[in-house]
Amino acid sequence: MKIVSFIIPTLNASLVLEKCLDSIKKQSIPSSDYEIIISDGGSTDDTLKIAKKYLATIVSNPLKTAEAGKAVGTNKAKGKYIALIDSDNILPTKDWLKTNLEILNKDSNLVGSEPLFFNYRPKAGFIERYSALTGVNDPYAFVTGVYDRKNFINHKWTGLKINQIDKDKYIQVELKPGLPIPTIGANGTIFRSDFLKKNLKSDYLFDIDIISQYINKTKKSIIFAKVKQGIIHTFCENSIKKFIRKQNRRITDYYYYQKLRQFDWSQANQKGVITFTLYTILILPALIDTLRGFGHKPDIAWFFHPIACFITLYLYTINTIKYRLGLLKQLDRQQWQQ
Repeated sequence: MKIVSFIIPTLNASLVLEKCLDSIKKQSIPSSDYEIIISDGGSTDDTLKIAKKYLATIVSNPLKTAEAGKAVGTNKAKGKYIALIDSDNILPTKDWLKTNLEILNKDSNLVGSEPLFFNYRPKAGFIERYSALTGVNDPYAFVTGVYDRKNFINHKWTGLKINQIDKDKYIQVELKPGLPIPTIGANGTIFRSDFLKKNLKSDYLFDIDIISQYINKTKKSIIFAKVKQGIIHTFCENSIKKFIRKQNRRITDYYYYQKLRQFDWSQANQKGVITFTLYTILILPALIDTLRGFGHKPDIAWFFHPIACFITLYLYTINTIKYRLGLLKQLDRQQWQQ
């Protein structure tokens, strides 16, 4: 039995995949202890060529989305643990995996672990730096408090009230039934394999839904480790065009796959929509957070924050109107490129 199964959904990810796989190859644990599963949605670039170079197992993902890819990979995984890695993630140190495994092996009550922050790289693209500085890929998550990575504005990893215990190398987090939970589950999150396999009831693995469904169905808390290390997420780099494309995909997929979700996020989002709308159109709150962040960690990338909020609000509004009118269509992923 393998110790870890890395699951990486791909679709035309050749521009980023090699750095991701190379960082896995450089991990201090023996390659015999892990497997790499590439859940591919039909790449037409060099994605599969790169995957074969790193001896990855390639499985077909006919439904194409990242969530479907995670489900396919989970069903194929042979590891005791499953590491959900995006193709644009890079493991920042050679002991990244070792640190997670030591923590998980020491405490059997932990369902999984997740990096506390996104690594900040001063020479990276300004949108990647913005994501690392704010701790989010989507400003909506920051404004509504459901983010799950530490930021330089208030130095918190979430805006929700959650029971936390500092355990030196990690923060022990208790996610309770009936309470909001942060967006845990991607970009380097590691789950115990038996937890995912037991609770995966769909062709899509919406990781945060699995957590929420479990705690609300069983009325039991989940204990998670926020490990005091980061992960590199080369999110959009310098491309506003790519940011727009990803935000458009995010909201379109939210509506299109809403009926497949195992948890009704529309109720949780009602207050958040009002909060984010006011935060954005009033401009001042976004500017205040921009200046606060700049004061803590000077970087011109902070000034993308109000722009990112307006782009997000516009796309979320337009696509919501289309959805209400029955005009919203599923995205054509044939030409998608990471």
